[in-house]
Amino acid sequence: MIQVGLGPIGRGIVAQVAEREGMELVGAVDLDPCKVGRDAGTISGTERLGVEVSEDLGKVLNKEADVVVLATGSRLADVAPQVEMCVRAGKSVVSTCEELAFPFVAHPELARRMDELSREHGVAVLGTGINPGFLMDALPIFLTGICRRVEGVKVERFQDASTRRFPFQRKVGAGLSQEEFWEGLRRGSVGHVGFRESAHMIAEALGWRVERYEETVEPILAEEPLESRFVKVEPGRCAGLRQVGCGYVDGRRAIVLELQAYLGHPEPKDSIVVYGEPVVRWEVVGGVDGDVGTCSVVLNAARVLPSAPPGLRTMLDMPVIHWSRSA
Repeated sequence: MIQVGLGPIGRGIVAQVAEREGMELVGAVDLDPCKVGRDAGTISGTERLGVEVSEDLGKVLNKEADVVVLATGSRLADVAPQVEMCVRAGKSVVSTCEELAFPFVAHPELARRMDELSREHGVAVLGTGINPGFLMDALPIFLTGICRRVEGVKVERFQDASTRRFPFQRKVGAGLSQEEFWEGLRRGSVGHVGFRESAHMIAEALGWRVERYEETVEPILAEEPLESRFVKVEPGRCAGLRQVGCGYVDGRRAIVLELQAYLGHPEPKDSIVVYGEPVVRWEVVGGVDGDVGTCSVVLNAARVLPSAPPGLRTMLDMPVIHWSRSA
């Protein structure tokens, strides 16, 4: 595989590759001059892998590889040129781009073009991660497998943001004033990307049509001094956010996705309720480690993606992904 993007998630992916049998890193790309020329394993906190980080994606794509893992951005318009470059080089792509998880509603033309290009070159493209890509869409869909009927799906992801990487804390607005929070939300630098994609993926799987989709975001203000490894938050400033996405089906709120992510959350958890017959409840007390989970989902999907039919794929098209000691 080739790793493109060596931020916290990209480095976590490289570290996991180093410990897995049957997976080999053959190339690594990043534009950061502090990383270019260094060993990808060394900067990822693991053993030397003999793979020098390059800033030239085109050059690295000349290497023999089954799949490219792309961890460079959340917005499809920003990532699409990189995806298309990999596809034209004959490489399948797994990306952490949130909007790529289910792009057919928000970016129909771009999704169509990417699908046609992937089919033309005989490779598969997939957007996935812990969320979207698993906890708030693929997993609740899987849990409906024991249901006679389904009336609604509710997913809650409550995170103590102080344990997460700095880009995540920045994305939820930790440390910002209220004015900075709302300005960041307007510019797109604050807020979770992917609720719309998860809601429509769930609806697609269940045979529902989303008549209306609504999303709200609000800051959670610190009531006392808070801090993480990366940021200090004074009382009255933002500790994080609460974000809710709702999909309406047949005139009712059928899909509810809620993220609470702020420093010092007293009750971190991941929970899913499928309303129907039977009612299905699933919960992880303390919550799933989002950074480890993202790296793991991406690699577990990358292991099987080269065998997928060519085209733009979603997690609905994939077999049940799972960890395996060997690739």
